[in-house]
Amino acid sequence: MNLKHMANIIRGLSADGVEKAGSGHPGMPLGCAEIGSVLYFDVLRHSPLNPKWPNRDRFILSAGHASMLLYSLLHLSGYDLSLDDLKSFRQLHAKTAGHPEYGHADGIETTTGPLGQGFANAVGMAVAERMLAARFNRPGYPIVDYYTYVLCSDGCVMEGIVSEASSFAGHLKLDKLIVIYDSNKITIEGSTELAFTESVKDRYRAYGWHVQEIDGHDIDQIKEAIGAAKQEKGRPSLIIAATNIGHGAPTKAGSAGVHGAALGKDEIAAMKKALGLPESEFYVSEEAVQMRAQVIDKGQSLEHEWTRLYNEWREKYPDLAKEWDQAFEQQLPQDLAEKMPKYQVGDKIATRAVSGKTINALAKEIPYLIGGSADLAPSNNTHIEGGGSIKAGDFSGRNFNFGIREHAMGAVMNGISLTGGFRIFGGTFLVFSDYLRPAIRLAAMMRQPVIYVFTHDSIYVGEDGPTHQPVEQTESLRLIPNLWVYRPADADEAVHAWLAALRRLEGPSALVLTRQALPVLPKHDPANMDKGGYVVYAEQSDLDLTIVAAGSEVSLAVDTAKLLEQEGYGVRVVSIPCREEFYAQEQAYRNEVIPPDKPVLAVEVGVGTGWYSVCSGIKIRVFSLDQFGRSGKANEVGAFFGFTPENLAKEAGKLLD
Repeated sequence: MNLKHMANIIRGLSADGVEKAGSGHPGMPLGCAEIGSVLYFDVLRHSPLNPKWPNRDRFILSAGHASMLLYSLLHLSGYDLSLDDLKSFRQLHAKTAGHPEYGHADGIETTTGPLGQGFANAVGMAVAERMLAARFNRPGYPIVDYYTYVLCSDGCVMEGIVSEASSFAGHLKLDKLIVIYDSNKITIEGSTELAFTESVKDRYRAYGWHVQEIDGHDIDQIKEAIGAAKQEKGRPSLIIAATNIGHGAPTKAGSAGVHGAALGKDEIAAMKKALGLPESEFYVSEEAVQMRAQVIDKGQSLEHEWTRLYNEWREKYPDLAKEWDQAFEQQLPQDLAEKMPKYQVGDKIATRAVSGKTINALAKEIPYLIGGSADLAPSNNTHIEGGGSIKAGDFSGRNFNFGIREHAMGAVMNGISLTGGFRIFGGTFLVFSDYLRPAIRLAAMMRQPVIYVFTHDSIYVGEDGPTHQPVEQTESLRLIPNLWVYRPADADEAVHAWLAALRRLEGPSALVLTRQALPVLPKHDPANMDKGGYVVYAEQSDLDLTIVAAGSEVSLAVDTAKLLEQEGYGVRVVSIPCREEFYAQEQAYRNEVIPPDKPVLAVEVGVGTGWYSVCSGIKIRVFSLDQFGRSGKANEVGAFFGFTPENLAKEAGKLLD
């Protein structure tokens, strides 16, 4: 097994791919070729012909800009990625995108590119492995038993999310997480000495990690370090691999210039000559072809042995097998809605409280539902009663204590979701959704059905003041493609929002919930609540005006409608708990709910520009909040900004006149 030869084949393919595309990042693929060679052709337990084998080792390229390294490895080890795919690197519709994208090609475990996200995803995958093992493994049947490997860069290690995720991993003692840190001491601007002089080794030892330092080009050292990491118990492992960026490039190795630009034909020719490779583009030797066959055979053998054990386990533990199927297929009980909390018209309860009661009702029916919050469970109402907490040495619980690590929480949730076998939710205050926005965006991009519980949704937070009062957050979340944002108006809508989010498997959902109590409203057309928008209060005479709102503003709109009725107007109130769901309906239904030939007043205690796209009346007015809040009692703050029935009736009068 000539791993050095395979490393040089990787160098040739990676350099050719970037050169043909005319853009890309050859430096890390050349510098980490030995690391990739050891992992894919020796260490990893994977089955290239079945990339979704549940017990495979996971490999995450956190430094996604080095994508040609991953693509070369996938091609050479037998995954469904052809030479033509490598030649199409960075081209439209190619599997080989500029940064690895989940779902585009077999063997890509997660979308990476924003530095540090992949690292934190891997922490989630390592947590999920321990949780699945705690639930399903039995003596003699370790059906869940895999390692999670990460290749990260100087840039990843600098990102704040990696600090959060590393601290969390050390706290949980995730000893099946092995991170290889490509320490080449170069970033785009030049040497890391410009901005990064800390001791990473000492930092990770402080986190509770096992740390080794090696020469990243020495195959024996790489293998020995990984072997030692696998023997380590009670600590995740960091292998600091000193490498030379662009290793093998005769004149550009070690420079910042090799990080993110094609080498040039002359440099590639000289590199190939020095490495003993022919000058032909995208060269794969006969030895490499044989290596691919060996990797495939080894993978099939490992998978077949696991399948035999798995089938025995299913036969011996049929109840566990049923739970496994339910979890990995995300099955929901048909009578789930009937098991949810029920409320009466006139009840007053905060939607965050309804959410908490709903979570606990759901948890009784859905054993794979898990969740937590960033140190805010008592405020977010995100605790599963009697579910136990996830902690080092005991991963049987259902509640996460993420600590005050919102950014890592979002990415860890993505990693757990990508693993499968769980449905995860995570909570924080809506105003802090900004901290985990990059992870939310990637969840939407990867179509992962993560659920976010965002509470304290408006200026009605009150005395905590403008730093804690969301204004722009709800609208900005609605701008993220494939994220469905639910802002329920009362308890009934809050329960429905949870059920809708659970049924949605093609992307994430955000529940935006109130701190303050809201009345349960009588509903004119509750059957259409599942269409994202419906008539909650019907006009009592010929229609003159439609008031459109979401969340706490719906009950305010109903009170406004009743005031206007006293003046002889026919006013309808439309609740739109989920714009994205409403947009998915036929135009005819949307026109029926919000007639385009009548004036429309939209109300939002926050930035309201998006309501113009929802309302298509002959005259539209949006009454919203386009400035930061104030510190004071909730109702007084609301009144200060004009969110009262009396003031809204005046605003409506401007349309009606």
